[in-house]
Amino acid sequence: MAENIVEITDGNFESEVMQSDVPVLVDFWAQWCPPCRMIAPVIEELADAYVGKAKIAKCDVDNHGDVAGKFNITNIPSLLLFKGGEVVHKSVGATSKEALAAALDEAIG
Repeated sequence: MAENIVEITDGNFESEVMQSDVPVLVDFWAQWCPPCRMIAPVIEELADAYVGKAKIAKCDVDNHGDVAGKFNITNIPSLLLFKGGEVVHKSVGATSKEALAAALDEAIG
């Protein structure tokens, strides 16, 4: 995982996402999921592009099912954008870098 990407666990979700002072894009994924692997480079590019402006994170649904269950994640990849502890954008499936960047830009304001 790229150094600018935060690994979300059941234990750190509250502090890393819900209490973050910047918007957080969380990629809910699994190792066995081909579309998840397909968008991984996009997630890494966003992590590099938004350093200091937003947080980019990944949550492995196989290892951290409590977080995924809390947000009714039934399909992956699912990307949720949080701002102030609230979901402000959701996309399911392989989503373009441009669409995710637009959502991040809007959340940053």
